[in-house]
This record gives sequence, structure tokens and C-alpha cells, in this order.
Amino acid sequence: MTVETLAPDVQTVASVGDEARGFAGWRRVLQRMLAKTPALYDSLSTRGIGEAIDAAQKMAEDVDLTIPTASGLHRLLIKPVFGPSRQVHALRIWLGPGSEQVPAVRPAVGVAWDLDAQMILQPNGISGLPGMVAEEYVPRVSIAEVFHRFTGFDQHAEVLSLLYAPQAGDKLQFDAAVRCDSGAPAKLLITIRARMDAQARGAWLLIEDITSDTTTVSSPTLEHVGLREAHRRAGTHLAVIQISHASIAHWLTDPAPWIRWDYLFRPVDVFHPDDRARLPLVADRLLSGDSAGLTVRTLDYGGDYQSTSLLLHPYPGTRHRDLAIGQLVRATGERPMLDDSRYGLPVHRVRTPIGYDHQLRHWLAGRQNHSAAF
Repeated sequence: MTVETLAPDVQTVASVGDEARGFAGWRRVLQRMLAKTPALYDSLSTRGIGEAIDAAQKMAEDVDLTIPTASGLHRLLIKPVFGPSRQVHALRIWLGPGSEQVPAVRPAVGVAWDLDAQMILQPNGISGLPGMVAEEYVPRVSIAEVFHRFTGFDQHAEVLSLLYAPQAGDKLQFDAAVRCDSGAPAKLLITIRARMDAQARGAWLLIEDITSDTTTVSSPTLEHVGLREAHRRAGTHLAVIQISHASIAHWLTDPAPWIRWDYLFRPVDVFHPDDRARLPLVADRLLSGDSAGLTVRTLDYGGDYQSTSLLLHPYPGTRHRDLAIGQLVRATGERPMLDDSRYGLPVHRVRTPIGYDHQLRHWLAGRQNHSAAF
């Protein structure tokens, strides 16, 4: 079983095998597991395992114990799952006969959401998860980039609500389907706890690969595909915009091809510095139910800012007062900044680096395989 340790003084079960356990108490789950092996009660208790769990978390090291029982030697193995700064985000626990081969476990990794930077901080071990490749690894990504790798996902609002308004005790667990370059379906289990303490301001996350032989990925509906195609042909693109934070949180359609929104050092750079301050000024109009239109300058793939017409609509529901639905249209006369083949960056270069260009080129070369529309 996997015990998440995403918040101070918290240890609950994230998963057992490939199945989610939704923050169940680890002692209760463990007792059910021990009941299937009565001989273990001779020399083992939940208290003893609890001490081993605490030691593995505190020391950030593996625990490997041999336990004598009436039916022979048994083994307790505990392995930490690390986050981006080597903090322990979870502990993976295996218990069984000493003669039995420890089964291979699928990858798991800890990541952290930094609210102030609006970035997901991730260790390079995340490249081992399905849908990720080492050539595209960067230490920081926006939440929009994370969402863009999911397919058939519909819990964006719940995730954004927790990440952008973290409160002590807030937690969320869900699974998300992703597609690998091979086209094979895969599934991730994501466990999140809000953090507002001395160690973190945002949230800690645990991501586990729970792909199995029966994993399937649902195809998009005809309505979904038709709407995306209609917007593409009309030259309009829809995104969820964080008003006060001045960033793109999620694309509802294909991303606008003239806007560089991905592989940035800072997601706010998608809007010109002078225009970031203008977005919050329309918040009151949106809260009253009105729409608001303005022209903003958005970053292109050459490092320049070009004009984009932005029409903002209130986000449905009262829980998401800081979100808006943005309709983006390239301003008349502006040139496209991303070639139609989408296989590389324009020839002219940026004066100062604004993002991870090398990884971006690799991503663009295979973007048609990653698109959530397929």
C-alpha cells in the first residue's frame, strides 16, 4: 500500500495496489491486510509497523526488516517517494513472506504546487510516468501544461479551486487518463493536500501510475470534437483565465497557435507586464454577471508581444470568483508566430530566455500526438 505524507502530521492511505483508497486510515487498512496472514500477528503489530513508517519518513530512507513468525521469515519493506526537494511525499509499503519475490511497482513521484509562482515543481523522476519523456522534462511547469496532457478529464474546477485558494485540511484525489507516444492508454492517480505552513505555500501532490491491463481511455464525444473544430475554423480559442493572477489556467479548445503559453519560466509572461494589471480591473463586472472585452498583448513564439482580443465571461458557479472564461482572437493584421507544421520555433530569437526552448521544440515536434482532441 502507499501511505501519503503530503501534510504535516498526516499519514493516510492513497492506494492499495492499483486501487485508490481516498485518504483511509492506514491502521485500519493494514489490519485488514494482516487478517489475511494470521501468522504475522505472532511478531508484528500495527504499532510496530507505525514505528517503522515514522522512521522511514523521518530519515527519508528505505526500511527493510526481516520478521520471524511461526510460518517462517517475513519481510517488511518501506520505500519513500520523494518530491522536488527530496521531501517525503509518500511511503510505499510491502509485507510478505521472506522467500517471495518483491513485485515490481509502477512509478510514483511527488510534486509541489507553488502558489506564488503559479508553478508545479517536479523532480526528474516524473519522466518515468506514462505520457512523459525525458527530453521534455523541466523542473517547473504551469497547471495548464499539466491539464493539457490529460484526456477526458472534467475536474479542472475542483483542482483549480484547491490550488488557487488553499486552506488547511483541503484535500482531493482523482484519476486522470493520459496517452503515451505509442498511443497506449494509461492512467494516473493524483492525491493532493493543501499546504499553508512554514514549508510550503500551495499544495503537495503525489502522482502514481495505476495503469493496468484493463485500462482504457474514452474517446471524445462527437459534440466535443465538433465544437473544437468549429472554434478552430472560426479562429477563436477558449481558455480558463485566472483574473487576479493574470495567467492561463486551462485551454478549453486547442491552444491559440499565436500565443506562447507553454514551457515558460513564469506563466504570467503570457501577458504583457502592463496588461497584467488591467485584468483584475474587470473582476467586479464579471462578478455582477457581465462580460468584459479588452485588447491585450500576448507573448508569441519569437519572444515579442502581439495584440489579442480577449472577451471575458463569468465562470459558472459562485465558488470560482477568480476564474473567467476567456475567448481569444488574434487581432486583425497580426502575423502568425507559429508555423502551420508546428515542428519548430521561428528563426528569429528571443533577446533573453523566457522559457525552456529546447524542451519546447521537442514538444512541438510531437504536439499532434499529444493533443487532447485525439
